[in-house]
Amino acid sequence: MSVDYNKLTSITFQKLKEIVGEQYMYTDVERLEKYGSDETEDLVFLPEVAVCPQTVEQISEIVKLCNQRKISVTTRGAGTGLSGGALPIKGGVVLSMEKFNKILNIDTRNLQATVEPGVINYIFQEEVKKLGLFYPPDPASWGSCSLGGNIAHSSGGPKAVKYGTTRDYVLNLEVVLANGEVIWTGANTLKYSTGYNLTHLMVGSEGTLGIVTKIVFKLIPLPKHDLLMLVPFKNAESACEAVGSVFRAGITPSAMEFMERDAIEWSIKYSGEVNFEIKPEWNALLLIEVDGNHMDVLMNDCEKIAEIMQQNGSDEILFADSAEQKNALWKIRRKVGEAVKSNSVYKEEDTVVPRAELPQLLKGVKDIGAKYGFKSVCYGHAGDGNLHVNIIKGDLSDKVWDEDLPKGITEIFQLCKALGGTISGEHGIGMVQQKYMSIIFPEYQLQLMRDIKKVFDPNEILNPGKIFVAK
Repeated sequence: MSVDYNKLTSITFQKLKEIVGEQYMYTDVERLEKYGSDETEDLVFLPEVAVCPQTVEQISEIVKLCNQRKISVTTRGAGTGLSGGALPIKGGVVLSMEKFNKILNIDTRNLQATVEPGVINYIFQEEVKKLGLFYPPDPASWGSCSLGGNIAHSSGGPKAVKYGTTRDYVLNLEVVLANGEVIWTGANTLKYSTGYNLTHLMVGSEGTLGIVTKIVFKLIPLPKHDLLMLVPFKNAESACEAVGSVFRAGITPSAMEFMERDAIEWSIKYSGEVNFEIKPEWNALLLIEVDGNHMDVLMNDCEKIAEIMQQNGSDEILFADSAEQKNALWKIRRKVGEAVKSNSVYKEEDTVVPRAELPQLLKGVKDIGAKYGFKSVCYGHAGDGNLHVNIIKGDLSDKVWDEDLPKGITEIFQLCKALGGTISGEHGIGMVQQKYMSIIFPEYQLQLMRDIKKVFDPNEILNPGKIFVAK
């Protein structure tokens, strides 16, 4: 049953102004359009007001006020989301965490850090590196995405294949609940067996259960060395087949990325800075990194990987000889998403399967595209089976795009399930994938999740209209 939310009255506007201050409260259309959009397609939903609190106490008061008056609250990070998770589709209040941008403490004794959710991923990584420490989760948008947004979706990135996703590094969270209460979800310990693990429940909940205001992260020592190799293939499915062979040989790369030819060409053209020649016969590339503390071990791993690649039909393997070459190759990979978006209207599906099933997934995506007449550009984290499928509108009519494409996406997700996978590896469900949740979960399991939401947020004011289709 859908919820009816109240509009803000003049009294509510005045109370919000008293809480955050007039200079941190926005109602002009230009600002509201900014806060009402993210990187999800071309979607825009205007809130009635956007506020930028600076203290936990202010957030508590804002949420308490909105809960009492049944006004929707959509928490927003840096706006780099790809599933519409931070779009204020019910209007109401956008609560921006941009002022919560401090690294509060880096504890080198316990290898931990306490940060606010508005800290940018890349800035955090660079600060801990100065101390010889490492925070591995590194989404493609790491230069602009916030750690709070990473928490909301349990973001991954290239390093997830060896080191895990955001979820694996969160020890404890300070959270403002829907009634304004402030809690810590766990403890700053590596072990936790004290009741339900609310920390892990919050990670990946897309702001629907509470508002994260502080994060305690686990850190690890920074590896001393890394080597990067670029492996071209004439056949994209052969590239995917080669992935599983590396792990079965006992080698775990720190990154193993897959890119189709179109993805590479579009990214190079978009970046405008990288001079890299793609031979006519190359149709896919694997970007493979190994890291560690002993160069002789890494060299040995690279030799073994090269043998495996050649056995799977690779062309001549290229090694990055300098930091500049490494940065250039990583830039190609990290810019693919932006490049695709600049080329055409598109829809991005964040599919994930067990890594050995990746060749079947790629083939299935192409077969389904041929069936429904759409082109796809695929790339992603091959090492953990996470394939980003970018469906390009190109010359497709609006009718085909709106009516036939969802059938094709449904078949892609059904294939993911059949292969033992699911419909999102790191982008989340948000609003654009919620209608496909029934492919993965039976109704009683979806209802269990809705019931959990209801316990945390009885009036359903926190990020409403996300993850679940309204009943």
